[in-house]
Formats: sequence, structure tokens, C-alpha cells
Amino acid sequence: MDDTKLDDYRQVIETILGEYASLSYSYADIQSEVVFDRNRDRYLWMDIGWDGDRRIHGCLVHIDLIDGKIWIQRDGTEEGIAADLERAGIPKEHIVLGFRPPELRPYTGYAVA
Repeated sequence: MDDTKLDDYRQVIETILGEYASLSYSYADIQSEVVFDRNRDRYLWMDIGWDGDRRIHGCLVHIDLIDGKIWIQRDGTEEGIAADLERAGIPKEHIVLGFRPPELRPYTGYAVA
């Protein structure tokens, strides 16, 4: 895959994660943050803070770019971030649901690897 296409994918991922992270929590002191590592092509959306006396620290979405494909390693969104990637123009055959077992991926409608 050429560098222009990879840069497009990086930008789409960063935009979508940034939009998710910009939504604030009204019920607790929780901040969303995004972590973009373009050198290793890793992208995270994290929630950090406190819900009363309960510590919140977790990864809601983890995406890697591997061999020119978008690998969704973790997806804690309601609809599924794959749908957002599709709406942004990423073809299904370039999206891998890495959180699904390899033997089930052929039935997801997305790339298997």
C-alpha cells in the first residue's frame, strides 16, 4: 500500500477517535484522551478519572495499522467503530476485527487478516 493511502487511513482514524474523545461525561470526573503513535501505527482512545470513589482507567478503542490494513484490537463503542471507518470511505476489505477469533472473522464481512 502506498504512503498516501496510509496517511489517509491515519488521518481518518485520528479524526474519528478525536470526535469520540471530545464527548464529555456529565456524571463523573472522567477525561477522555487519545494516544496517537504514528511511528508504530497505534491509536488509542482512553478514559481516565474517577466515578465517585471508583478509579476509571481503560482503553475504549485500540487500533493498529498492520500491513496496510486497519486492525481493530478493542472496540468499546456502541455501534462499532468499523461502521465509522466505513462511512469515512475505508473499504471493508481493509478493516480487520482483530478482537474476533480468527476462525470467526470470515463470517464478519470484514477482512480476515
